[in-house]
Amino acid sequence: MELDVSIDKDSISITISNPFQLDVDAIAEKIEGFVFSKGLSLDGFDIKGLLPKMVRGIAGCEDGCPANALELVSRGFKNFDLAYVEGGILTAKADLENGKVLNLKMFPDF
Repeated sequence: MELDVSIDKDSISITISNPFQLDVDAIAEKIEGFVFSKGLSLDGFDIKGLLPKMVRGIAGCEDGCPANALELVSRGFKNFDLAYVEGGILTAKADLENGKVLNLKMFPDF
């Protein structure tokens, strides 16, 4: 599973090798570092709450519950704009300060 994080034309890619043992803190730290490097902040944005929901939306969970990205998109998550893209891609957008937009795109492994 791959997570692309972008602001404007700058981006980073984060590989999620085992979605069933997600290291939310490590991934959130990478995202926060990237955002901070652009002079921006994630104050008020629950990245640590969003990441497991996005992973479950695509990969499901170890106990056999089905992946359901469309349900996540219909429910929404806090101040993120969620969308499902054909092919199993899940996206989340958040408006940061100074008119900047944080984009997260999670790609499945199939």
